[in-house]
Amino acid sequence: MRARIVTPPLVAIVAMALIASPALGARSDQKAIWGPLTIGGRSEFPVYHSLGVGIFEMDLNWAQVAPTPPGNASDPADPAYVWPADIGYAIQQAARFHMRVMLQAIATPSWANGGKAWNYPPARVSAFAQFLTAASRRYPTVHLWMIWGEPDRHANFGLDQRVPARARRLTSAQARAPHVYAQMLDASYAALKHVSERNLVIGGDTYTWGDIPVRLWIENLRLPNGRPPRMDLYGHNPFSYRDPNLSNPPSPGGAFDFSDLRRLSRLVDRYLARPGHVIKLFLSEWTIPTSRFDNEFNFYVTAKVQARWITDAWRIVRSSPFIYALGWIHLQDDPPGHGSSGGLLDYRGHPKPGYYAFKNG
Repeated sequence: MRARIVTPPLVAIVAMALIASPALGARSDQKAIWGPLTIGGRSEFPVYHSLGVGIFEMDLNWAQVAPTPPGNASDPADPAYVWPADIGYAIQQAARFHMRVMLQAIATPSWANGGKAWNYPPARVSAFAQFLTAASRRYPTVHLWMIWGEPDRHANFGLDQRVPARARRLTSAQARAPHVYAQMLDASYAALKHVSERNLVIGGDTYTWGDIPVRLWIENLRLPNGRPPRMDLYGHNPFSYRDPNLSNPPSPGGAFDFSDLRRLSRLVDRYLARPGHVIKLFLSEWTIPTSRFDNEFNFYVTAKVQARWITDAWRIVRSSPFIYALGWIHLQDDPPGHGSSGGLLDYRGHPKPGYYAFKNG
C-alpha cells in the first residue's frame, strides 16, 4: 500500500542529480524508509542508497495476494496466490544496493474473516500463519516481518474500541483486540521461525495516539494461557509534535512519541520480554510535516526545524541500545493541500534541509 509508483519527469531529473553526488549517507541497518519504487520510470533505490538506507519497508497485502482461498495455504505455488511483481522488484533492487527488505503483513481477505472489511482479523489465526509460511518461502531473502500495522487503531484493526486516555484498565470487550492480535502474532512467530530461524518478527506495532492507549495495549498483549506473545522486536510509530529529547516530560494523554522511547522500552521489557532479555524497538514510521496545508497531521514546523528534529532523532537512535531501527515515510511531499508535507523532498522533487539531515544521520 505504501510502495507507490509516480511519474512526474521533473522529479526523476532531480533524483538523478541527488545521486550523482559522490558522498553517500551514513549507511546503516538502523536506517529504514518507506517510499516509491520508481519515479519517472527510474528506480528510486539509488536515492535510498545515497541516503544511507539499510532497510526498505513495504506492505504485503494478504487480501490482494489471496483473493480466493488457497487449497494449500502454506505453499507459495498454490494457484490461488497472486504474488505482486513490485515486491519481487523491491527485493531485487534492495539486493543490488545492499539493503534488506521489511515486509508488513496486513489486510485480511473477506473469505478469511466472514465477509468483513480488510481491517478485521481472520476467524482462524492459523490461516494468517499459513499465509506467512507461504510468503516466507516465496521470499527466502526477506528476514524482517512486521505483523500488521498500528493494530491499536480501529481504522486498522476493526475489533478496537476507543478507550479514554485516563483509563487504568480495559474491559473484557476492549481487551478482545489485543488478545486476538496476541494470538495472531504468536502464531506468526511460530510459522516464520519454522521456515527460517533468521526471520525476525516485529510485533505490537503501536501508534503514538492509539484508540487503545499504548500502555494498555502492551499490558493486554496476552495469550489465553496468560503469557505474552513471542516476538523479536517491538514495533512503534513515534510521531511527534515536539523536538525529540529523552529528557522531555512524558507526553500527555497516554501518548508515546519520540521523546517517550526510553519509557516505552521499559514498558515493553516489563510486560513482554522474557526475564533477563530486552526487546529492541523497531520504529517503522516517522515523519514531520512542514506545511500548514498538511492533510495528515494537525501540526507543522518549518523545513529548518524538520531538519533539526531529524538530527536530534538520529542522535537518540545512535546512542540508545534499545532502538533497532528508525524508518521514515514520505520521501516526497504531495502537492499543497493534497496529502502529506512530511517528505524529505518538496512536491517538485527538490531536497529540503531534512533530506541532508536524514542522509547524515
